Amino acid sequence: MKFSTLMSIKAVICLFFGFGEVLIPTTLMSLYGAALDPGGAFMAQLFGAAFILLGLLLWLMRNTTEASTVKAFSMSLFLGDAVGFVVSLIAVLNGVVNALGWTTVALYLFIGLGFGYFWLNPPSTS
Repeated sequence: MKFSTLMSIKAVICLFFGFGEVLIPTTLMSLYGAALDPGGAFMAQLFGAAFILLGLLLWLMRNTTEASTVKAFSMSLFLGDAVGFVVSLIAVLNGVVNALGWTTVALYLFIGLGFGYFWLNPPSTS
């Protein structure tokens, strides 16, 4: 898989969930078996705004070939996805969310591993 493809996939996922969290946070979280009070909905909307920011940044930078930029994005996304993986896994194992939460665990795992690969093996620019 190419770096630009992985960036595009992550961008689309971030934008999808970002807009979902901003526009329909209680509905989206109810799919995961979680109920949000007004404070929780507000925090979900802020989370969604951050995902929109990330998704746009990833989309706009998806075709970068500058080695230091690829390495910086790869490291940041790998480490961020590793944290997301751990947090999501704990939530699923503790019953905070239903079985749909495993999709979140899987997304963080596989996309994070992809960015870990590019962090350790940046694509050549030649």
